Amino acid sequence: MTGANDAIKRVAVLSTGSVTIRPEHVGPTWKNTYFWLFTSSRWTAPRPVNVYVIEHREGLVLFDTGQDRASVTEANYFPGGLNGLVYSRLAKFDIGADETLTAGLAKLGYAVDDVHTAVISHLHQDHIGGLPLLGNANVVVSRDEWETLHKPLPEARGLLRSHIELPGLRWTRVVPEPLGDAGLAPFTEGHDLFGDGSIVLLPTAGHTPGSLSMLVRRPGHAPLLLVGDLTYDADLLAEGKLPGVGDKKQMRSAVAKVNSLRDSMPELAVLAAHDPGAAARLDAALGAEV
Repeated sequence: MTGANDAIKRVAVLSTGSVTIRPEHVGPTWKNTYFWLFTSSRWTAPRPVNVYVIEHREGLVLFDTGQDRASVTEANYFPGGLNGLVYSRLAKFDIGADETLTAGLAKLGYAVDDVHTAVISHLHQDHIGGLPLLGNANVVVSRDEWETLHKPLPEARGLLRSHIELPGLRWTRVVPEPLGDAGLAPFTEGHDLFGDGSIVLLPTAGHTPGSLSMLVRRPGHAPLLLVGDLTYDADLLAEGKLPGVGDKKQMRSAVAKVNSLRDSMPELAVLAAHDPGAAARLDAALGAEV
């Protein structure tokens, strides 16, 4: 049952098309990233490109913004040369005209201009695709993630600056701070998005140095943890198994923290960006009484 002081009215998910990736990308694998990237001959079944939508009393919040349809309609969206080859071997996208962020929000009864805040889990291109539409929103990213954008060879690290550093966007770069909430252990630092405890950003570095996850808490509802690309399969994460891309040491630490948090929150639903089971898992969590 929703409490009187429930700051959140609704949580939903939409997908901006689908993506196929290498099985080694999902993991687990013993292979080095560049080894499997250039030798793998297999692709997964299509997986979603999820955007999570939270209707908070302060305004509409997005967690990630999906893949831009321009990436499949414009030949120069991706870089050329060796970097372009890497992108083409890493993922293949299928995005219909009715699968854009605008279309997905409309199906939920919202407009792009309704978006108050967009939290970006990390700056890879399948999470920042909606940025050109969000000039009226506050765009939140971790400071650590933003700093990676300005290190050498960003395109080789999956960061397309020309699609990120857009004129007119209002960026907020957050730094983890003490949370003072024992219920979030082993996480001791993060960022309380609205200061009411309903949406808390937690540092889960590993896929990228500044990756963020978002904890959504509502009275009477199962808590939700949106984890971006920390995993591609919540069941693998629960088993402590890592995907095939990212800093293994950091990912192992972040996965252990998430699983420890799950121990203290047995109803916690872990929702990833490209997990085919995420939508059903969200439905189950929203339908469960706690």
